[in-house]
Amino acid sequence: MKVLKNENTGEEMNTHAASSGASTVVEMSGIEKSFPGVHALRSARFDLHAGEVHALMGENGAGKSTLMKILTGVYQPDGGEIRVARDAVTVQGPRDAQDLGISIIHQELYLMNHLTAAQNIFIGREPRRGLGIFVDEAKMNEDARALFRRMKVDIDPAGEVGSLTVARQQLVEIAKALSFNSRVLIMDEPTSALNETEVDHLFAIIADLKAHGVGIVYITHKMDEVKRIADRITVMRDGRTMETMPAAGTPMSKVISLMVGRELADATRAEGTHGDEEVLRVTGLNRGRAIRDVSFTVRKGEILGFAGLMGAGRTEVARAIFGADPIDSGEIHVHGQRRTIRSPRDAVRMGLAYLSEDRKHFGLVTPMSVRDNVTMASWERFLTGGIFMRDTALRDVSKDYVEKLRVKTPSVDQETRLLSGGNQQTVVIAKWLLRDCDILFFDEPTRGIDVGAKAEIYKLLQGLAGQGKAIVVISSELPEILRLSHRIIVMCEGRITGELDGRTATQESIMTLATERMGEAV
Repeated sequence: MKVLKNENTGEEMNTHAASSGASTVVEMSGIEKSFPGVHALRSARFDLHAGEVHALMGENGAGKSTLMKILTGVYQPDGGEIRVARDAVTVQGPRDAQDLGISIIHQELYLMNHLTAAQNIFIGREPRRGLGIFVDEAKMNEDARALFRRMKVDIDPAGEVGSLTVARQQLVEIAKALSFNSRVLIMDEPTSALNETEVDHLFAIIADLKAHGVGIVYITHKMDEVKRIADRITVMRDGRTMETMPAAGTPMSKVISLMVGRELADATRAEGTHGDEEVLRVTGLNRGRAIRDVSFTVRKGEILGFAGLMGAGRTEVARAIFGADPIDSGEIHVHGQRRTIRSPRDAVRMGLAYLSEDRKHFGLVTPMSVRDNVTMASWERFLTGGIFMRDTALRDVSKDYVEKLRVKTPSVDQETRLLSGGNQQTVVIAKWLLRDCDILFFDEPTRGIDVGAKAEIYKLLQGLAGQGKAIVVISSELPEILRLSHRIIVMCEGRITGELDGRTATQESIMTLATERMGEAV
């Protein structure tokens, strides 16, 4: 094992090949990158061997995605060197990266919803017929179908991407990257919207790619995935490469410490008690086959967890209650009064908030500033005479929430699109906290958020419950559900299959209920 010194910190950096004699396919050294007000990368370094999975880890804003965007030509470095197969290269754009055999699956989805899955996969590379004049739709669909078969997923290549769930859209992105037959594949949080079965399928695909010599850069915040799949780990912090180490034998506590620069407390179950005051009651909620006779209550000061596999109906229930989707039947009572909620505007007026699992499309206006995104749900509070906006008050309150939630941004005037995915998620949370709603639905609240920020979000949600807020958390991460919830509702195929006490529930008991109706005739 070769030991290097970090040029910025003087700390030792270990480098370790996935196997003896492994060939290096990518080397990045001394990479510098600055944006207005942000020094994003500081002499960062990274290397990748053929046939290995190299986990790239760090808190949101650490520089991971920026480094990979430089490798794929999305950004141009201010300094440093990139070598591919030991040859110095200049990657001036994504097409250059593809020509070099480098593909990336971004954390945020870059799909065109009005096009089919096959059209998204092969856009710009469509097979042709009739002297190259016409697109060969049949061959394109069959090629896409072959990719999905390889991934062992059932997606109609001729179906519009906009009709797919977030999880299935993610799988289309993965198929698109695989279609390039690249020797370097970068996966940025690829499992953030996948269930356990889909994750297993993805890992089987990764194993096959490794066996064929493909080098995989795996960006994730999920420690269990790193332990399961990575050969090496590189940790970044504040734009610097802190250390590279073999995954085998490296305790995750060391990785976390390098990521956050501090020790994190061990996960504990939800503590404290909640009152008996019922603030939300849902009875007999129905919407086609997506929601079938769903009934539950939420109490003041309670965190109610919703668990289940992808497609179980958890998000559909939240959207129906919030007025985003129409219901066929059912009753909703807020603070003991029956309410008719026809739109999200109605829901917000009644004290409900909903943080969507898809922050990019339903939680933010990314070209707008952090200030405007934090305050947009509460603008009426900052009007003078019903006409003029109090800009100073908007700035002050947005600064306050940015500081409270530790959003990494040079200023509240920064465009939200320039923030990391996790910091964008935190801005959405700030928006609803400022609105001061009594009942808050958090759908995958820590999707794409690093381990340090997760701990802060957990503390925040528990603090809100302590203030008497009613919290509903929808999450695909069972440890998260178990850590946060006083009670746990489990769903399968649109129905509630059971309710568990958060103090005694286990992953096994949740999964038993989550698969109760799988495969049965309904």
